Amino acid sequence: MRALNSFKKQVLGLKKESFDTLALQIFKFQALNNQVYKKYLNYLSKDYTQINSISQIPFLPIEFFKHQRIVSGNWNSQRTFLSSGTTSHNRSSHDIQDIQFYHQLSSSIFEQNYSKISNTAILALLPSYLEQGQSSLVEMVSHFIKASKNKHSGFYLKNHVELIDKIKVLKSKYKDIVVFGVTYALLDLVEKQNLDFSGITLIETGGMKGRREELSKKEVHQILTSKLNLRSIHSEYGMTELLSQAYSKKDGIFEAPNSMRILIRDLNDPFLYLEHGKSGGVNIIDLANIHSCSFIETKDIGLKTDIDKFKILGRFDNSDLRGCNLLVN
Repeated sequence: MRALNSFKKQVLGLKKESFDTLALQIFKFQALNNQVYKKYLNYLSKDYTQINSISQIPFLPIEFFKHQRIVSGNWNSQRTFLSSGTTSHNRSSHDIQDIQFYHQLSSSIFEQNYSKISNTAILALLPSYLEQGQSSLVEMVSHFIKASKNKHSGFYLKNHVELIDKIKVLKSKYKDIVVFGVTYALLDLVEKQNLDFSGITLIETGGMKGRREELSKKEVHQILTSKLNLRSIHSEYGMTELLSQAYSKKDGIFEAPNSMRILIRDLNDPFLYLEHGKSGGVNIIDLANIHSCSFIETKDIGLKTDIDKFKILGRFDNSDLRGCNLLVN
């Protein structure tokens, strides 16, 4: 537990230039204390003591979160996040050792990208996540709503009229207004009407959830900007299996926070990494996952545009749908 607490402090105060050093420290800690990851490394015949750079670290396939309890150390869960899904059998689970750490981290990342939460009105149109429960996204936004201390902040299930009326009130009183919305719900909102969301930051979280015909991210953003009188649509990239989030403010380009790094692997050789501008499988280092596994091989396809900037292009055809990144550019 002492090691986990030490790592948390380092992650919250992390500078980009210290990322590699801390990543290797966390890797060696997890190679010893995460039994699932330890077995996976043994299966690959990887000796953790011989790994001295990030490019040598094996990444745990994200499917393991569906079938195993991925934990580093011995502790009791304060919360368990579940991915979206139609049955309990195909939902990933992520046990959380310290929910306050998640709140601190997600708040810090949000405020680095936007305004102080205490000065912001937070509205959320996330019906499917609320209905299924135990969502990391709902946990994060719920914390933002409470931390905003704004009587107008809140969740909206399907009550579009109330949401529209609330936005009209907020626009006359507040400068910083942020709306989080799952994609299909936002499209439902604008289907029969044009609205004036000018001056509002709209963050779509992805996901059709099988409720609508799949559209490209570009098509979705064109519809929403036109119908809502907005210059751009922002996006959030996060998932059940991670604690860090990345935000995109325009052109679908996400910027990784200090706690996260993206590597793009060759689709035919998972241990070969590609240079910027080339598309492949997305591997994520999330140093905030101290308590579980920080090195995740996802089923997303993407590319890097810079050291800490990336785009998500889609999903592997044979992977399950996950709401945070169903959209294809």
